[in-house]
Amino acid sequence: MATILARIGRFAFRRRGPVVLAWLAILAGALFAGLSAPAAPAGDFSVPGVESQRAMDKMQERFPGLIVGAADARVVFVAPDGKKVTSAPFKAAVDSAVKQLAVGGQVEKVADPFQEGAVSKDGSAVYATMDFTVPASEVTAETRKNINTAGDVARDAGLTVEAGGSAMETSTGGGTAEIIAIALAAVILVITFGSLVGAGLTLLTAVLGVAVSLMLTLAFSEAFGLSTATGTLALMLGLAVGIDYALFVVSRYREERARGLSAIDAVPLAVGTAGSAVAFAGLTVVIALAGLWVVGIPLLTKMGLTAVGAVIIAVLVALTLVPAVIGFVPDKVLSRTARRNARQAADADAQRDTATGAEAVAGQDENRTGNAGGRTPGGVRWARLVLRRPIAVLTLGVVALAALAIPALSLKLGMPGEESKPTTTTERRAYDELATAFGPGFNGPLMIVVDASTATDPKKAAATIAQNIAGMDGVVSVSPPMFNEAGNTALFDAVPSTSPTDEATKALVRNLRDSRSGFTEGTGATFQVTGTTAINIDLASKLSGALLPYLATVVGLAVLLLLLVFRSILIPIKAALGFLLSVVAALGAMVLVFQEGIAASLLGVEQTGPIMSAVPIFIIGVVFGLAMDYEVFLVSRMREAYVHGEAPRQAIETGFRHSARVVVAAALIMMAVFAGFIFEVDPFIKMIGFGLAAAVMLDALVVRMAIVPAVLALLGHRAWWLPRWLDKILPRVDIEGESLSREPAGKHPAPAKEPVSASAP
Repeated sequence: MATILARIGRFAFRRRGPVVLAWLAILAGALFAGLSAPAAPAGDFSVPGVESQRAMDKMQERFPGLIVGAADARVVFVAPDGKKVTSAPFKAAVDSAVKQLAVGGQVEKVADPFQEGAVSKDGSAVYATMDFTVPASEVTAETRKNINTAGDVARDAGLTVEAGGSAMETSTGGGTAEIIAIALAAVILVITFGSLVGAGLTLLTAVLGVAVSLMLTLAFSEAFGLSTATGTLALMLGLAVGIDYALFVVSRYREERARGLSAIDAVPLAVGTAGSAVAFAGLTVVIALAGLWVVGIPLLTKMGLTAVGAVIIAVLVALTLVPAVIGFVPDKVLSRTARRNARQAADADAQRDTATGAEAVAGQDENRTGNAGGRTPGGVRWARLVLRRPIAVLTLGVVALAALAIPALSLKLGMPGEESKPTTTTERRAYDELATAFGPGFNGPLMIVVDASTATDPKKAAATIAQNIAGMDGVVSVSPPMFNEAGNTALFDAVPSTSPTDEATKALVRNLRDSRSGFTEGTGATFQVTGTTAINIDLASKLSGALLPYLATVVGLAVLLLLLVFRSILIPIKAALGFLLSVVAALGAMVLVFQEGIAASLLGVEQTGPIMSAVPIFIIGVVFGLAMDYEVFLVSRMREAYVHGEAPRQAIETGFRHSARVVVAAALIMMAVFAGFIFEVDPFIKMIGFGLAAAVMLDALVVRMAIVPAVLALLGHRAWWLPRWLDKILPRVDIEGESLSREPAGKHPAPAKEPVSASAP
């Protein structure tokens, strides 16, 4: 693989003009397709294989006039303290507002709240239900503005008016998170490279790749049902891996130039070695995210596949566009010191023309491993610290991660709704007003679908079932059954006494289903429980069941892939266990913040609750790829040194000398990108951002930089052991670029034949 990638890198360097033009053409095409595409649809929250989804499908079949998935809204009117909305002036104001709410082509109907019995028992509040003819994603800003304007009449009369529901959902848009992330990444890159051009090249190529993936996501959003949240996740991941992958290639190129190689020789070697690690890391992310389809939830599958596209584009950019752009500024990506050293090395090479090839290489190697000014690199100092106290470092790291992982045992999955939004939004205020006036369960009613097609008296059967359910503990009220035109299916709502995310509500849904035979006895009918609350409960249950099998699959995959790369039994096992520690610790940190509320206010979390169902499994898939990324980039340099004869401890130092600075910089960039999304309003994006930032920090800085060298130091030669029979049957994957060092010298053109200066044509 290294040989093929080296040839790609050499081609991109030599044909830099056409390669850059090709990428610009791809970007232009993606921009045109994305900007001219229809708006992204709402997320598909269907959960195939569960009762709530089967009930929704039956509703769509039996109620053909019912627009399943259409937007809705509830406008709540609250009287001042001590007064009632039924008093003449307030009632008139509400009636006037309701008439104005019905104006607009997207509104199907607005129920008269006083005729529908939508007044609270104490008369302090009343709500109007709005049904729309379009899904939430198609509700226009003008329609939402009309909802807000309609409430002005009631507000002028002294009422408090708030609106909630799917119709009020708006895209956060923004871009603040991306700007913050790019700014922080730029600072880290400048510090790492000591070169504005090197930092700019890395950022520029990464942003171009992200733009291509984002525009393509928009272009295909309608055809494949890709929601706005799906595009945001692809943007987040694409930006993070795009910067990191470009960083790895540019860093290796700078390293090879520091060894005295010319640009035309350094680029293929960088793409063949660091590019191999990038390709492998990208492959692991792709496999893990594409594997989300086995969970069987369309939304999760779309998220995974969209993120896969972003990662593939990031890999292609790192392997082709990055070496092409380097071709225009081969020297300027180096720091001033490196450029001066490169010139000195070139002069020294000219003076050694009469020396034998072996002597020249030996002399260069001596210079390459030397430390300017007698300074020891920080990575080497850290490695020596770990090597002096491996047991203490290992114990401290494992205990710290295990302690942080303990809260993950109380992980609760769910789908927080409008209660998780900031109190500055009208949706959150409407939720609170309705919960206060009508009870906490009012915001999450359960929909009961009665199939009376085999009943002798369908209306009596539905009424009996409704009466039985109304008598259950935990049910506050039920609505009158509504039949379809055929008269064989009825719908009614059952309002729980607890909030949608309360554990008691989950228990109520289970009890309803477990007691089904008793409630329907003698009626000849049956029923199913559905509605948003039931679907969210079923979604959480399905994902909870899939979490451990998916985690086991990912860990097993990690062991197999690393077995191919490092040709060792113990290193893959160590890497997989480290990944488990970091990802479970990250989930524990999420529980502390989002469930327990520790430091929640600092992150803009105003309401604690369950972790959103899709977050943990998505984090596992992403972190798996990133963890293997850091493992390969760090440990492959150690293996390279060990294979070439260095002692195990010396090989660890060598690996840290070459890779520690880059791995730390890459981790800091990842953390900066993901952390920027913590302050998004969308709770799903907020949780994903926090979880990924925490996981990267723990995996890169604790597991890879501390636990890994400590374990390798304790294992010694045993770390690299592989049974001879297994070595024979395993295919060889050249990540370290060993095949490049075996290529004939004639394969590499003489440096003088290629321009290496910034002014090269």
